[in-house]
Amino acid sequence: MRGPHIVLRVFNTLGRRLEEFRPVRQGRVLMYVCGPTVYDYTHVGHARTYVAFDVIKRYLKLLGHDVLHVQNITDIDDKIIRRAHEEERDWREVADAFTRDYLEALSRLNIKVDLHPRVTEHIGDIIEFIQLLIDRGNAYVAPSGSVYFDVSTYDGYGELSGRLSRELWGQEQEFVKEKRNPFDFALWKAAKPGEPWWESPWGPGRPGWHIECSVMSTRYLGEQFDIHGGGSDLIFPHHENERAQSEAALGRRPWVKYWLHTGMLTVKGEKMSKSLGNIVALRELFAKWKPEVVRLWLASAHYRSVLEFSEEALQQAQRNYERLLAVAHELRNILEKGECSFRLSDEGVKTLRMMEGLRDSFYEAMNDDFNASRAFSYVYELTSLAYSRVLQRPEAAVVLRAYSLLEEFNRVIGVLDRVFARAPELPFEQLVEVIVEVRRRLRMSKNYELADWIRDQLAKLGVRLYDRGEETKWVIG
Repeated sequence: MRGPHIVLRVFNTLGRRLEEFRPVRQGRVLMYVCGPTVYDYTHVGHARTYVAFDVIKRYLKLLGHDVLHVQNITDIDDKIIRRAHEEERDWREVADAFTRDYLEALSRLNIKVDLHPRVTEHIGDIIEFIQLLIDRGNAYVAPSGSVYFDVSTYDGYGELSGRLSRELWGQEQEFVKEKRNPFDFALWKAAKPGEPWWESPWGPGRPGWHIECSVMSTRYLGEQFDIHGGGSDLIFPHHENERAQSEAALGRRPWVKYWLHTGMLTVKGEKMSKSLGNIVALRELFAKWKPEVVRLWLASAHYRSVLEFSEEALQQAQRNYERLLAVAHELRNILEKGECSFRLSDEGVKTLRMMEGLRDSFYEAMNDDFNASRAFSYVYELTSLAYSRVLQRPEAAVVLRAYSLLEEFNRVIGVLDRVFARAPELPFEQLVEVIVEVRRRLRMSKNYELADWIRDQLAKLGVRLYDRGEETKWVIG
């Protein structure tokens, strides 16, 4: 279902500006989001990014795009190896355990990812990609057997992060004497005693961190795709390095058309991090709060904003969720029991117009760089309108529109799926009469586009309309 004819604009980290969103392939959006390194339990900081991009994906689908969402799982990394050594466990056992925790967290948050490629399943692809970079002169093999990307061979380095000075490039990069430049980064790490390894043309070793995302995104989305997402903490060095090695290997600029990044999650004004000891695991949060409440809290923020974690914020999210749930159930019950007038009053027409205004405002907000914070305020206005006007004097056309609009909004919010899992059982003939009456009024006000849309939608359901002057007859078949 398409919204009002307003151009979607997104904030592209590359260039730091709002840009009109135009997918590489019309009607199809290819999106890659950096997933977890599975060495610990999924925490609410991770969830902030996963929910934000699920909201973006859902909205793009609501606009009519076919979206392919790939989100990787890093199942081999220094942190996984370190934890395995500390706990005297096999590294694969560690990775598998925390992968299960991650997938369960996504399920509880009602997030559906289309593809979850794992690094260890793509070692061959990674080796081929590294060899391509070596052949092109962008990478070199060190005496140890490690392979490094030569940053000086890529003239766009620093543009994504805004770090255009070479003095800034070495920050957060691993210092190794055998590198040609201090800011070069590892594509392949030579094996060390006691660590897992795979055979390669340069000797036994394992992939570096950055190369995996370039390889897996390209493997499933092609040599150019629309959205690359992740937390803002990944802009440098991870995404900067991804962009450099991918554009160098593929000869594509831009390799990614739109870079989108979520803001930090803070606790009492400080970034949530293991070093500060303020990490909140999702499994702990779910012990106290419903997953729908956690999702609503995370989804209600603009994805680029800094989001503060607090009990008060979750309490407000719970009140909002309970109100949404109550309104959805009350509207559904009225429709199923037929406890409403099947006539449409002038006040009912006014309420319908108010709801269309809320719908337009919702789309306008989401088209402004997916501004969920503003968009969701119109969802809550709909609940207020339902209590003040729709439920006070229920008229079938108005109740049905409120219910369908809430269902439309929920396609983005994703917390009321159980309510809308099946269509309400409605009194069919009376309902068709109401729809026909609404269409008649639209034709009288010369809103022919919407009137024709209603006719076409009914035809798809097997209800055919025949206009004779101002009167309309309908038949099934």
